[in-house]
Amino acid sequence: MQASKHFTYRLSNHLGYPSIAYERDACGVGFIAQINKNSSRHVVSKALNALDCMEHRGGCGADRESGDGAGITTEIPWPLLISDFSQISLKNSPYYGIAMIFILSKDLDNIKSIFNWVLDKYNIQLIGWRKVPVNSSVLGPMAKINEPLVMQCIIYSKEDNLEKKLYIVRKNIEQLLNNTHPNIYKNFYICSFSTRVIVYKGMVQSKVLSLYYLDLSNSLYTSKFAIYHRRFSTNTMPKWSLAQPMRFIAHNGEINTLLGNLNWMKSKESLFKNHNWENSYDILTPITNVQNSDSANLDAVVELLIQAGKSPQEALMILIPEAYKDQPALNLFPEVTDFYEYYSSLQEPWDGPALVVFTNGKIVGATLDRNGLRPARYITTKDGLISLSSEAGILDINDDNVITKGRLGPGQMFCVDILSNLILDNFSIKQKVANKFPYKKWLSQYSQQILSQNYLSDNPSDIIDLARLHTAFGYTNEDVQLVIEHMASSAKEPTFCMGDDIPLAVLSDKPHLLYDYFKQRFAQVTNPAIDPLRESLVMSLDTSIGPKGNFLEPDSSMAKSLKLISPIINENELNILSQSIFKVFTIETFFDIDQENRGFLNAINNICNKCVDEINKGSEIIILTDRIKVLNSDVLFIPPLLIVGSLHHYLISLKLRHKVSLVIETGQCWNTHHFACLIGYGASAVCPYLAFLTVRDWWSNTKTQKLMSKGKLPPLTIEQSQENYRIAIEKGLLKILSKMGISLLSSYHGAQIFEILGLGQEIVDVAFLGTTSRLDGIKFEELFDHSLNKYKLAFIAKLPKKLPNLGYVQYRPGAEYHVNNPEMSKILHKAVRNADSDLYNEYKKLLVDRSPTNLRDLLNFSSSRDSININQVEPIENILECFCTGGMSLGALSRETHETLAIAMNRIGGKSNSGEGGEDSIRFNPILDIDSNGVSSNFVHLKGLKYNDIASSAIKQIASGRFGVTPEYLVNAKQLEIKIAQGAKPGEGGQLPGKKVSEYIASLRNCKPGVTLISPPPHHDIYSIEDLAQLIFDLHQINPKAKVSVKLVASVGIGTIAAGVAKGNADIIQISGHDGGTGASPLSSIKHAGVPWELGLTEVHQTLSNNGLRDRVVLRVDGGLRTGRDIVLAALMGAEEFGFGTIAMIATGCVMARVCHTNNCPVGIATQRQDLRNRFPGIPSDLVNFFIFVAEEVRSILAELGFKSLKDIIGCTNLLVYKNVTLSKTKYLNLDLLLDRTNANASMNFYTGIHDNGKVLDDMLLNDELFSNAIGNQLDIIKDVSISNTDRCVGARISGFIIKKYGIKKFVGNLQINFRGVAGQSFGAFICDGMYLNLIGEANDYVGKGMNGGEIIISPSLHHLQQASDYVIIGNTCLYGATGGYLFVNGQAGERFAVRNSAAQAVVEGVGDHACEYMTGGLIVVLGNCGRNIAAGMTGGLAYFFDTDNTILPKVNNEIVKVQKIITQEAEDQLKNMIELYEIKTKSKKARCILDDWSNSLNSFWQIVPPSEENTAFTNIEYSSYSNILK
Repeated sequence: MQASKHFTYRLSNHLGYPSIAYERDACGVGFIAQINKNSSRHVVSKALNALDCMEHRGGCGADRESGDGAGITTEIPWPLLISDFSQISLKNSPYYGIAMIFILSKDLDNIKSIFNWVLDKYNIQLIGWRKVPVNSSVLGPMAKINEPLVMQCIIYSKEDNLEKKLYIVRKNIEQLLNNTHPNIYKNFYICSFSTRVIVYKGMVQSKVLSLYYLDLSNSLYTSKFAIYHRRFSTNTMPKWSLAQPMRFIAHNGEINTLLGNLNWMKSKESLFKNHNWENSYDILTPITNVQNSDSANLDAVVELLIQAGKSPQEALMILIPEAYKDQPALNLFPEVTDFYEYYSSLQEPWDGPALVVFTNGKIVGATLDRNGLRPARYITTKDGLISLSSEAGILDINDDNVITKGRLGPGQMFCVDILSNLILDNFSIKQKVANKFPYKKWLSQYSQQILSQNYLSDNPSDIIDLARLHTAFGYTNEDVQLVIEHMASSAKEPTFCMGDDIPLAVLSDKPHLLYDYFKQRFAQVTNPAIDPLRESLVMSLDTSIGPKGNFLEPDSSMAKSLKLISPIINENELNILSQSIFKVFTIETFFDIDQENRGFLNAINNICNKCVDEINKGSEIIILTDRIKVLNSDVLFIPPLLIVGSLHHYLISLKLRHKVSLVIETGQCWNTHHFACLIGYGASAVCPYLAFLTVRDWWSNTKTQKLMSKGKLPPLTIEQSQENYRIAIEKGLLKILSKMGISLLSSYHGAQIFEILGLGQEIVDVAFLGTTSRLDGIKFEELFDHSLNKYKLAFIAKLPKKLPNLGYVQYRPGAEYHVNNPEMSKILHKAVRNADSDLYNEYKKLLVDRSPTNLRDLLNFSSSRDSININQVEPIENILECFCTGGMSLGALSRETHETLAIAMNRIGGKSNSGEGGEDSIRFNPILDIDSNGVSSNFVHLKGLKYNDIASSAIKQIASGRFGVTPEYLVNAKQLEIKIAQGAKPGEGGQLPGKKVSEYIASLRNCKPGVTLISPPPHHDIYSIEDLAQLIFDLHQINPKAKVSVKLVASVGIGTIAAGVAKGNADIIQISGHDGGTGASPLSSIKHAGVPWELGLTEVHQTLSNNGLRDRVVLRVDGGLRTGRDIVLAALMGAEEFGFGTIAMIATGCVMARVCHTNNCPVGIATQRQDLRNRFPGIPSDLVNFFIFVAEEVRSILAELGFKSLKDIIGCTNLLVYKNVTLSKTKYLNLDLLLDRTNANASMNFYTGIHDNGKVLDDMLLNDELFSNAIGNQLDIIKDVSISNTDRCVGARISGFIIKKYGIKKFVGNLQINFRGVAGQSFGAFICDGMYLNLIGEANDYVGKGMNGGEIIISPSLHHLQQASDYVIIGNTCLYGATGGYLFVNGQAGERFAVRNSAAQAVVEGVGDHACEYMTGGLIVVLGNCGRNIAAGMTGGLAYFFDTDNTILPKVNNEIVKVQKIITQEAEDQLKNMIELYEIKTKSKKARCILDDWSNSLNSFWQIVPPSEENTAFTNIEYSSYSNILK
């Protein structure tokens, strides 16, 4: 049933569907199973203990006591229940079932009566009701307020298929209750209803679960298995039903494609008729629910598949398939590939990072997402105990009892068959599932692929006709020249810089396409973006065309599909598709305009009704086209996005959507954002005929041909130029998918991952249902008028020779307004250089007295207080302390600019931000050698210095590139900022072109000069909210005196993300707007991702306030702040600190040439060219003057409003009123969201402290007198210490203490710490020279993260030295961003080993996928198995891989590196010496064998060589001191 308009309006005017915007969680999860033994208390106790050991992966509410959720699923403990129900016979236990229910006490009688009625209906006997014994006194305050009554209902039936019958019974009860008692239903939840399993869960911490549920402490509670889950939720309002496990799964992850999955599932419900419920189909639907969490919805679909007869393994292979294409490991299992291929056209993957643990009572197991973005370690023992969990070390098991220690890799599955007492490995599971049906045969019979076809080569015959088409469909000169022609010539999206400073589409008085009202959403914190550059092996643009069948009952006919390798098709491919194996219906989207048809709605309804008729007649593909032979002024086309969205949702509402594919042939689609919108709202393929025609016209142009002949453009054929255009669009689509963490176009299809700014609810309800539109806005009538006016321009008497240039990208006088315009810049330069307040007022007037550009321009101040004298307002120094500069790296900026910004901010008591490029340690101390000209001998490139100036950035940034992040850098920060995203390109990484990587920049970033540096999207050690919490922990560990900030970008749902960040112990949360500047970004990202900070800040402030978390953090905002008025407006919306980026650079001399990405900045600000840097005009006092002007303006506004301090107005939205402004686009824009006064008068408790990590192992060592003495006197000491997985980031605090005391590389003592046990996350992170950590046992994720020196040795116990090479003993993302030191691991590592390693040296006996990714230096030796995608993006350092079975070559990413045998003596010596050192340190048996047979072993090694290492003695015989390898 479609949601009512009122319901949708209410949701959309807030944050969209709850499941999409509110629910974000992550966690620790796992299972324990026992084979070859009866059910035991032992298993339950161990599971509860394991849950305790992962408490740090969970979260708590604002009261710090109420857990976000913990739970356990086990066998039903019948021995325990017999004490209450003597009639239960254990011999007949399969005939009994039990429901575990959450209800309110007052509703018990009503619920009992409904249960009785439904059970009678299905001839099931009610045995009785049991009130579950609980101890409510252990609950936290918030959990107690929401505590349900927990009841159990026991039933009996000799029904053959009782488990499936209980599924129908449960659905019937839920449906009946929802229809008859909706208020009761809101607080009613059945945790489980089964003959096999039971779920105990609640909003509690791990340790409280068994204290609350007294059953769990009862010795009669036994089981053969248990799955458990500890939740970290960003939804801070306790909701018991959201705790996990769910009924079949426990899910650690996030489904990024959820709305699309729900829409497709709703459409397919009519298919799900199955022999198990022939007479109950109406009871089972709806399967999913937009108000439930992603985990609950995934569980509902898994349940559907299981109850339809599939195993849990098969269900999850269908829903969360691995990246099976080009997977070497599947070469031996082609039937598995066929299985995935068959289902790829029937079921879009539920895509996103996920570790899913599951059970149906017969099988217990786990599966991992295709990219391996959650940790999963397992262990098996001799006595039949099997454990898998998010961390190692959660069970206390004797070493001599262990058989294997392993991990789940990307897309892998691991199961235990409880009934057969079998452990099932990945391939045996998948082979068995894949062999159920002859998928290969079915595919070969019915599946076809449309191969790439030639492009058209005809040129447009009439330039006037082309100009008319361009005008009618809304093209501008910039669209053609900057976008289409650029892509046709380079096969790349255009890159631009300095952010987006034009009005929002809804505020602009210039024409905009419908697409411009849509902002792309992106991943941050709760799930990672994917790296489309280096990890494209998990991504795909494959598209299936054709109807979707009932995947519950597969047969040969359902294999019928057309496969496209890309959703962008040319005219010839469209031709083939329209004459394919499917029945095709083509319909024009043009309609006649007359007095009766002055609107889109009738035309949309006509098309929708015609399409339904055609579907009922058997059409399986619908082509919507706006291609007509002759344009005329009496017709108008429906914008393609509007019609595809309308038809998509109309068919969903009629449950017909699965029967047909929608294909768009349109002239109004040319950039990546356009394609993403069309696909996101239902198009399976798009033919951009006018864009291709435009490319052909460009190629045919004599100017283009001349440029090609002169070598200024690459020589291209007309076909190649069109192919380049398509390639550029495809790359851009992959980037858009990846920024949301989505791997597959099939999952993005229909997923609606956008936020709308400025479209009215009536349009949203028809075409974009479920998409958030918080501002309301343009209605159908207004949209029609705007569209018609644009279209009519194509029919004026004389078309201009050139398309209009409306200046959306580049500033042009008389075109679209740009905030950063030359007039503003010139006045500001004069004002700050002359300290002229009159000129500042003129600058301010330019920015205030203008047409609305930002949302805040629509607001005014209104205070009921009398104005006060400005002398009563707090001093300017207090306000200046609140100012920061944005994160701009040294590298993107010149040294002169970067240091000038820092000095200026330190002078005013504010904070500059280093960006992610590191900092020279010379900057960490005051500048004392100043001459009379304000010049220092250590900073000769700077002017205007003063005695005691400091060039150190107070805020030092930690970003995904990890450039320059050393212990010294970290301990010299006042704040440490974790950059999750940036406003100009959220969800994406960054890039520093090679020409900007000078010798100096390379020395700071530990890389090679002249080599382009990539900052990947931040997913390497921030997979989830609990991983962010771990990084915050790490930073508090090394520098306990620094506040930790987290930088987010405004987007719908950011409030819930911020709640999670606050609970993760961040001290500061920064909200950036979409309009932030940057050195370089894809143009489509600058224009179409993120939303205004006004929306993000308001949502964060309100969410934190509503949930009691506002006093835990400082809120900072940045993005286009330029005046004191902006500061006051931001404060009223909740900000305490304020960041300035672009305007700070303008104040130091930037002229907005917008060539930052070219290294040609004319004033030396954003360049590394010395000749241009010599022109840098800025001095610190310029910026100081600017901030003084801004602060004085703030003071004057405060005085006018009647307030004495900035803090007094923070969050006071009651001082805001809507400015009466007439907009050209709409009169229906609604800013109520910004004017919400719920917390306007609440007294604020401001956070001023620094969160700490509590009692940690490092502190115990530092407090040890002998150990402390060894550091103080630089002595040698040996210390023996026990360690457990709850001891996290061990070593970092000691390192920070040493570096703070002695500086980098200056400590000459030797601290030898011998650990025994299982180390928690980040073992050895950031350690320095003089530290030697020796661990006997194993460790979790992030070993050696950021290590700068010293040594880490990890070995198994003596019992396992023989098998060490087969054991996984460290986790994922180890050695990430290391800048020195040694790591020796006698065992295997997980995924992403040595990512961004820049100087460390390591030996390990096996690695997972993506090893040595983005490595810039150092040495890695791998002596065993390895995963895929080795050395992707590796630009420095060397790696050696031991490959005895010749399997490594297909696993190497050859885009940059080359692979060769060892060809020089120097390389042999380097490798052998390293292995010898490793063998001495670890006693590795494998290393010993290799060394004993060195002459043969050497031939099995491959050397991986990036370009920067090609001409060295280690890699090239020409540079060797020997003529060949000496034997």
